[in-house]
Amino acid sequence: MSDDTPPAIEPALRTVAMPADTNPAGDIFGGWLLAQMDLAGGLAAMRESKGRVATVAIDAMTFKRPVKVGDEVTVWAELLSVGTTSLRYRVSAWRRPRHSEGHIKVTEAIFTFVALDEQGNKRAIAR
Repeated sequence: MSDDTPPAIEPALRTVAMPADTNPAGDIFGGWLLAQMDLAGGLAAMRESKGRVATVAIDAMTFKRPVKVGDEVTVWAELLSVGTTSLRYRVSAWRRPRHSEGHIKVTEAIFTFVALDEQGNKRAIAR
């Protein structure tokens, strides 16, 4: 995936960074952004697995650019692989400044989700 162009798929999540989400430096708190990425990846994994999922791993993240208050944050979740009970997604977050049409890549990571049954046990993913 290019750092210049967002994925050519439907976004998994779109939101606006608000003042309550800032760190002491005035930028958006990295934990808030991670949570948005986890939500987006989890939504995609639930659709793909047709049921409940849980995040079991997140590969290393590097924050390339800050997110500012008022930025539109768009998160894409690209399915990489489906195992017997797990799914791996490349989840990338992009910012669109308030008065711009261009997207700027903020970060990405590989998220692994496991499919769960109603009791919280691993379940097979129907293919």
